[in-house]
Amino acid sequence: MEETETNEGMSFWDHLEELRWTLIRSIAALFVFAIVGFAVMPYIYDSIIMGPTRADFFLYKYMCYVTSAIPFLPDFCDDTFHVDIININLASQFFRHMTTSFWLALILTFPYLAFEIWRFISPALYAEEKKNIRWVFVFGTLMFFIGCLVGYSLVFPMTFRFLATYQLSEIIVNQISLDSYMDNFLMMIFVMGLVFELPLISWLLSQLGLLNRSFFKKYRRHAIVGLLVLSAVITPSGDPFTLSIVFIPLYMLFEISRFLVKPASKDTDEGEEKENALKI
Repeated sequence: MEETETNEGMSFWDHLEELRWTLIRSIAALFVFAIVGFAVMPYIYDSIIMGPTRADFFLYKYMCYVTSAIPFLPDFCDDTFHVDIININLASQFFRHMTTSFWLALILTFPYLAFEIWRFISPALYAEEKKNIRWVFVFGTLMFFIGCLVGYSLVFPMTFRFLATYQLSEIIVNQISLDSYMDNFLMMIFVMGLVFELPLISWLLSQLGLLNRSFFKKYRRHAIVGLLVLSAVITPSGDPFTLSIVFIPLYMLFEISRFLVKPASKDTDEGEEKENALKI
């Protein structure tokens, strides 16, 4: 029996072989970057990951100028702020060294991994599809990195400083473990990276015919409430200032998504107008 031929004359087994080499190259890139990350990880921990635990973190300096001018905002001008991170498990530092090296390698190789995926699927696409998918990969990668940067430089430090200094009673001393710190650090950064993919997801749903521009107009008030709830979940500090710091970028993403989706068809617009007229 002859093998079924696919796009560009490649057989099923040719595609399987190409997939195998794609996986090999991707794993090799992750492995190399993980080794490099493992070697420089002590420096990264000291200067970057543990930066929010010290008063000289760059965000705190800028926030000091803002909070000193507005009395009801939290105080970020305390030069004595410092949080000691402790380790309570014997093997935690070793395993955190390894796992953080892997996560760093995954972030750094993300563009290359996206390129490998693109190179594997591109032969099966038409010219117009290749143009759109290439834009999706570039835009998605850029937005993910921007989200991670916002998570590291804004969301996590604001949340950490509030929770680290919060006291239920003066006789209770906060001792933050390495595992607790890193779990929150990684979660908030990656959550913000994923949240910043909202415009891309909206565009994809629009291309599938599942979303149009009228949705954003019709459900804007619902979206504002939902984004406020999401902001409160991401930053459980409770004060309006910290909440707004997270809410404003999320709402901006919502509005950006509106311009990336297709406008509603004329029939849809007329149907909505009739529905609104009946309600009135």
